[in-house]
Amino acid sequence: MPELPEVETTLRGLTPHLDGQIIKGVVIRNASLRWPIPAHLNQTISGLQILSLTRRAKYILLDCGRGHLLLHLGMSGSLRIMPCATPAKKHDHFDLILASGNVMRLTDPRRFGAVLWVEGDPLQHKLLCELGIEPLEQEFDGDWLFRATRKRKAAIKLVLMDAHTVVGVGNIYANEALFQAGIRPTRSAARVTRAQSELLVKCIKATLKKSIKAGGSTLRDFVGSGGEPGYFQQNYFVYGRDGEACRRCDSAIQLLRQGQRSTFYCPTCQK
Repeated sequence: MPELPEVETTLRGLTPHLDGQIIKGVVIRNASLRWPIPAHLNQTISGLQILSLTRRAKYILLDCGRGHLLLHLGMSGSLRIMPCATPAKKHDHFDLILASGNVMRLTDPRRFGAVLWVEGDPLQHKLLCELGIEPLEQEFDGDWLFRATRKRKAAIKLVLMDAHTVVGVGNIYANEALFQAGIRPTRSAARVTRAQSELLVKCIKATLKKSIKAGGSTLRDFVGSGGEPGYFQQNYFVYGRDGEACRRCDSAIQLLRQGQRSTFYCPTCQK
């Protein structure tokens, strides 16, 4: 599933092609995504200008003045820029037609993505209003994490992956950041010290930024807005490496299940 770095990579790839563009219309080939694409969308947004692009968690927002186009990549979706004349393939469900002669095309094999129209404040939309803090924002610091976890008995990895607490720290990035911080994923969040909270926040930010710089992770068929794959997976220290030697101490990386997700950790380096 595309996570925050993949969505941020997509946003940065789309922005030069969409910012300031006039929307000529849309093509809806299959409206049956996770939530149906509004039938009125073509009539509603034709002629509008895209004023800016932003991200909230794993959602991309296109500010069109009278409202926002809210986009989500779902489990395996991608948004790409291509010429209008490019033939559509089986899983190409939606095109945003631009005055530039290009389209922004949503490809979504599993159809868990979303194309929605939001009027009013988009941050008050039901999909966004209860989301947690952004991990790359200045407000997300060690003091915030320490205070937010004092009464949380759940494992720290599960807390990091709770979108109501902090958004975008998916399974890969939680595993990698906890390794860098030397914290075992099963440790109760309430038992993470203030000093550990400070270090963990630094490791989360560094891990996410490193992934964004590398273009995201090659997760199944994730690609960026230009069709290029991500490369962060080449830098994994623990994720997907169960049974292999730790890159720091040579202990065997261990695998366990937490919240129906695979957790990888070094029993020596993480306490």
